[in-house]
Amino acid sequence: MSKKRHGLAIAVLINLSFLLAGCVSSDPRIGANEIAARASLLRENLHTKPFLIATWSRIASPVNTLRVYIEGDGFAWKSRTQASDDPTPHNPTGLMLAAADSSENVLYLARPCQFIGPPLPASCNVNWWTSDRFSPVVIDAMDDVLSQVVQRYPGVQLELIGYSGGGNIAALLAARRNDVRSLRTVAGNLDVAYVNALHHVTAMPDAVSAIDRASVLSALPQIHFSGGTDKTVPPAVAQRFQRAVGGRCVQINIVSGMEHGSDWAAIWPQLLTKALTPAGDYSSCVL
Repeated sequence: MSKKRHGLAIAVLINLSFLLAGCVSSDPRIGANEIAARASLLRENLHTKPFLIATWSRIASPVNTLRVYIEGDGFAWKSRTQASDDPTPHNPTGLMLAAADSSENVLYLARPCQFIGPPLPASCNVNWWTSDRFSPVVIDAMDDVLSQVVQRYPGVQLELIGYSGGGNIAALLAARRNDVRSLRTVAGNLDVAYVNALHHVTAMPDAVSAIDRASVLSALPQIHFSGGTDKTVPPAVAQRFQRAVGGRCVQINIVSGMEHGSDWAAIWPQLLTKALTPAGDYSSCVL
């Protein structure tokens, strides 16, 4: 990235996570460790090119199905114009969703540079959690770290779940992999350009957006949860994605009273009971 372009991104681009920073802990790493420990999730850092990715998991043999949670954009901005020097989320909704899941086999993936350090490694340049957070390099790294875990369990099928910007990554991974059996998103940013335009922020020309790969997912069972009062990623985003996917395997569930940064984990066990495949349409969806 040129200095001019990087400077423009820092000056103008608003990371949506700043709008919903939520409860700010004095030490978010300690808080995350406590959340994970209560859910018996074990920490492991995995190397990708060029990032070290933090993961937590709870896995019991045999591993036939693995639920994979992908975190949101984290604490990427200190203010509307000043980027954070550490994207570790202060309110890790993705991790809390994983902790609220009682399934035997659960994997949580942080986004690049979240929960790493301090200090952050030299590869953790600020653009990776601001203007380039959906770049091909980031998507490749997330795919790589997932593959590193999957290779330990031959034949495992994945159920991908992403929160906010993690929803975009979850959908993109589902579109490129052949071991994904379902997709769920929570307040998912599935149309990056639309959301940026909605908030009048700088475009991200290098961003890979799920909506551009939507048609590939037409036969995949999927459900996208949107908050009825979410002004950050409003229900219209999921509805646009649903139209782009087409077919009968994609559902939208608008949850009344929920905002983007609401306590989704509190109602997550109930939402997980929602059928992934519309009644009477099992024959056209790949389970």
